[in-house]
Amino acid sequence: MKNKKAIIFGAAGFIGNHLVARLKAEGYWVRGVDLVSPKYQLSEADEFLLGDLRDASFVASCITEGIDELYQLAADMGGAGYVFTGENDANIMHNSALINLHSLELALKWKVKKIFFASSACIYPKHNQEDALAPICAEDSAYPAMPDSEYGWEKLFSERLYEAYRKNYGLVCKIARFHNIYGPQSVYEGGKEKAPAAICRKVALAKEGEQIEVWGTGQQTRSFLFIEDCLDAIRLFMDKDGFYGPINIGSTEMISINDLTKMVIALSGKSLGIKNIAGPVGVNGRSSDNALIERELKWSTQYQLAKGMQVLYHWIEDQLNKQK
Repeated sequence: MKNKKAIIFGAAGFIGNHLVARLKAEGYWVRGVDLVSPKYQLSEADEFLLGDLRDASFVASCITEGIDELYQLAADMGGAGYVFTGENDANIMHNSALINLHSLELALKWKVKKIFFASSACIYPKHNQEDALAPICAEDSAYPAMPDSEYGWEKLFSERLYEAYRKNYGLVCKIARFHNIYGPQSVYEGGKEKAPAAICRKVALAKEGEQIEVWGTGQQTRSFLFIEDCLDAIRLFMDKDGFYGPINIGSTEMISINDLTKMVIALSGKSLGIKNIAGPVGVNGRSSDNALIERELKWSTQYQLAKGMQVLYHWIEDQLNKQK
């Protein structure tokens, strides 16, 4: 039996590069596509195409005949400092929408058998996430829609786009809403890093007795999912016939950002304090509701937060030591 063929858009990114490795380990032939090469670890893809997915002609060179699966992870995105300031809204919406429009047109032309679209927990209504201890993020709570950012609005529009292509043209499109995926190879500096990596970097660089700056009150809560658990969920989802989502892929282990910082400080063995400062924070609370994924895919998390954060902290510490 010949190897299945997969294309991964956003293959240089944190999740994308890990997904390339997972599919290769499963025996796939993989074409990776991105604007840049992976930053921290060489891609294992059989082919890696460098180019701009906002360009329809480039997308046409990437999606060709005989592709079994397309994983569309590419987006203009970043952490709170990039998404919630409002300064990048036009780029976020324009760039990501173009990528999804082009991806679907070419997938339709060449009859790609299955498509995975990476949506986001940012699609959930802001008013359902005011209570830091009891956010509402069940899949069916997405409407009436009121995401907290333009990033969330674009993801919601693109969900509807993928659903429309499935309904009108029969494309098998599967939609997953990621909730704060973290782990080694994630961006940890430069302005687009997310909270776990940013905190690990700050703690690793701090000297004894210093204070770690945390945006907002630090009482805002999130759940974080380790990359290996995320990959398991993606693969189970793609193999489940007749189930298209949208589905949450995340953890139910909720923690405040101050407590996450304390966890990383403890991992470091340093004596450090916390200083809460003004900064973009997003909603007060967000955690994955896993009732649907547990029922449909029989999936559950294997990595507790403390275990995963230990892996991430030591990886970032090693990266910073290499820079020295």
